[in-house]
Amino acid sequence: MKRESPKHIKFQNQQNLKSQFDIIKIEELYQRTGLDHSIENHHKVEFYILLFIEKGQGYHTIDFTDYKCKRGTLLTIRKDQIHKFFKSKTLKGYLLIFTNEFLVSFLEKMEAQKTMLLFNELLSVPKLQLNNTNFDTVNQLIKRIENEYFSVNDDHSLSVIRNELHILTTHLLRLKEKDEKLNIEKKYLKEFVELQNLVEKSVDKTTKVKDYADQMGISTKTLNTVTKSIVHKSAKAFIDEICTKQIKRLLLNTKLSIKEIAYKSGFEETTNFYKYFKRQTQTTPEQFRLEK
Repeated sequence: MKRESPKHIKFQNQQNLKSQFDIIKIEELYQRTGLDHSIENHHKVEFYILLFIEKGQGYHTIDFTDYKCKRGTLLTIRKDQIHKFFKSKTLKGYLLIFTNEFLVSFLEKMEAQKTMLLFNELLSVPKLQLNNTNFDTVNQLIKRIENEYFSVNDDHSLSVIRNELHILTTHLLRLKEKDEKLNIEKKYLKEFVELQNLVEKSVDKTTKVKDYADQMGISTKTLNTVTKSIVHKSAKAFIDEICTKQIKRLLLNTKLSIKEIAYKSGFEETTNFYKYFKRQTQTTPEQFRLEK
């Protein structure tokens, strides 16, 4: 049987073509027909998602990890991540969907960088479980956004929503900091984000620590200090983690052969690619494709 590649989902808002924001009830998404993809299959998104569970139980997959969802679960999904839904008769809640431009382009640079840290799965897990008090706060913010979007819907609504969304993301950042799942004031955070951006852009060309240290103008020792300070692993382990994740996305998100993926990932010899992937994942590329 021919294997279908996950769909690339671009941002589309059929209700308001000019808006770079949308809000959808999960239970309504389950009922939608005429979509060009199945939400229960892996699909790659080209926008940001805040998924908030108001009631019920179920699961959601983000980048090959299944997360259990219940009342008060909030999941963050960033641009270029692969995810899929598990339809549940009991699950109710909201998806807040927006492009990078909708929120970040209207913020100062430092505030924008801070906001995007909420969606950085390499700094903290995508799942946040809210207690009753925080559930009420987040739920009220989302209800205000929903009302502004569907009921008020005037020339000022998108500006109001943008500000409400900024309040919401800032509140969630505070909660992650309190849970010690994210420390945005930590020393070396700026260098870490710079390294992450460099690796995500160039890991198909090099996985050598020295190459990235040279690009940043620092020593390999300092680079190891940076990654150990932020994510408690060596620079090499961090680079390999990003490389492996990108290989997994190619395996699931393209119809390329294993040989083509090896070459696209920077491996001249397919044999070395197999050894590398199995060392990182304890499985072969074919097995990973089959199992996912």
